[in-house]
Amino acid sequence: MKTTRGERWFYAFNYVILTLAGLSCLLPLIHLMAVSLSDNHAILSGTVTLWPVGWSFETYRSLFEGTRIMEAFTNSVILTVVGVGLSMLFTVMAAYPLSKRHFYARRTFTLIIVFTMLFGGGTIPTFLVLKALGLINSYWALWLTGLVSTYNMLVMRTFFEGIPEEVIESAKIDGCGEYRQLLRIVLPLSMPVIATLTLFYAVGYWNSFYSVMIFIHDTTKYNLAVMVQQMVQSQTMLQEMNNLQSESVQQMTPESIKAAALFVMLIPMLVVYPFLQKYFVKGVMIGAVKG
Repeated sequence: MKTTRGERWFYAFNYVILTLAGLSCLLPLIHLMAVSLSDNHAILSGTVTLWPVGWSFETYRSLFEGTRIMEAFTNSVILTVVGVGLSMLFTVMAAYPLSKRHFYARRTFTLIIVFTMLFGGGTIPTFLVLKALGLINSYWALWLTGLVSTYNMLVMRTFFEGIPEEVIESAKIDGCGEYRQLLRIVLPLSMPVIATLTLFYAVGYWNSFYSVMIFIHDTTKYNLAVMVQQMVQSQTMLQEMNNLQSESVQQMTPESIKAAALFVMLIPMLVVYPFLQKYFVKGVMIGAVKG
């Protein structure tokens, strides 16, 4: 079927807008990488744009040797991996029974859960509760408060509802119980939404900043987001690096160190996302259409 002239103009306009939007997201990342890999003199002179000038890996070497960024990286990995595992487990446990039409009080429980999207307890009551439980300065304060996202749970529930009932009934005829149905039938068929929500939770935990600042007081437990923020707003990390008494380290510019730290923080998500992109699009569309 031939496209009309108006449709061709419409598609061309969309391509231009999407290209500009993509470049607006990509170019700052390329500039960060260029600054982090450029020579100090080029950075100070302002000649670095989208390509490194005077290639140098000294900034990264100094960053890893002179700061606790690897410790913060490890904390971020622990916070993200354990948090995603717990969140996905409890999201599945909440979404699966709510997807069953014969589940008693299904509508009531759903309304109670949706209510939490509109009203929250607030930071101070949450802090007092966690303090009474002895969870302050522990990652459990972060994992428990972000255990289940209502939006993510509703997306997963909607996906589960879209699985043909005939498949479930055939499993029942073969003698499968509820847990076996979930593990052998439902979850393997739900890989798109599982990958999508895993990415949602992973990005949330990896970029945790406000909750870490509120509930974690031990600086050795800070994650990358907090450490990078401190590097951007203060010269503390530069002073720590200067203690190495290395001339090359002392000549490092704040801009190059900040750019390198930001890029180190972004790399894991940039690496993981391409592998989950096809599931990401499919999972969001299926959950949204039937929602």
